[in-house]
Amino acid sequence: MSAAQNRLKFAWLEVTGFCNESCDHCYADSSPKGTHGTMTARNWAGVIDQLAEIGVDDVQFIGGEPTLYPHLADLIQHAHGAGLGVEVFSNLTHIREPLWKTFKACGAKLATSYYSDTAADHDKVTRLRGSHKRTRANIAKALDLGIPLRGGVVTVNQGQRAKEAAQDLLALGVEEVGGDRTRAFGRASKGAAPTIGDLCGHCAHEKCAIGPTGDVWPCVLGRFLTLGNVLTTPLADIWGGAQMAQVTADITAVHGEGAQSCTPPQFLPMCGPCGPCVPSVGHCDPRETDAVTETATIGAPA
Repeated sequence: MSAAQNRLKFAWLEVTGFCNESCDHCYADSSPKGTHGTMTARNWAGVIDQLAEIGVDDVQFIGGEPTLYPHLADLIQHAHGAGLGVEVFSNLTHIREPLWKTFKACGAKLATSYYSDTAADHDKVTRLRGSHKRTRANIAKALDLGIPLRGGVVTVNQGQRAKEAAQDLLALGVEEVGGDRTRAFGRASKGAAPTIGDLCGHCAHEKCAIGPTGDVWPCVLGRFLTLGNVLTTPLADIWGGAQMAQVTADITAVHGEGAQSCTPPQFLPMCGPCGPCVPSVGHCDPRETDAVTETATIGAPA
């Protein structure tokens, strides 16, 4: 499929691999030991300009924890000025007042993960004491400020109060609550090598992800499949280029044309075709409706 037939509409910008949490299921393997990578703020601004020039509609700033990236406010302002819609996926534990003002001024949206209605349960997942209290308080603050916010509940541990977490988000006033299971990538893979079969099949369809070292991936989970690097090649040449054609051919060979697997909606807003699943269903993949479990992984054993 050519670039003209597959217009790039959305990009994840992974501005840092540094995070104050250490979740066992983190697909990006981010933690307090992570770094901001080799991309400078100027590099990121240039990428945003390229995305706008080729007609991208929206970007989502991710990490790691993007609010810990020192130039996030500048990049949000730059993306907004370039006419791009902006969403920030954050654990909402570390947001200074100037950043709230940037969110409001630029019409930025927020998305976050939420694991339980109890602090002990939530903090067990994040491995950060006090994270539940801060995340919940900042969810309420975002809603009070009129900032659109999506919530995602990932089932990680046996007996986790995922259903209650979703109900708590709804009670707080979060109107869009998605659910997902643990995906076999990053730390959640427990050392197993990622495979194309573990992906949903929609990768590189109208979307891409760009990492802290400039690598371009077909999606945030497909970081083991590199389409190119923005530090050496213009994005317009990467999208639709020979390397991308090979990667998409490899994905199609495994999943077929028009893959219909369900995808993780809480952090993949551009992936279809499913709407957000409710955590009480206990599963996300429609192919597993007869095998409901509280914890599941995609594809090969994790």
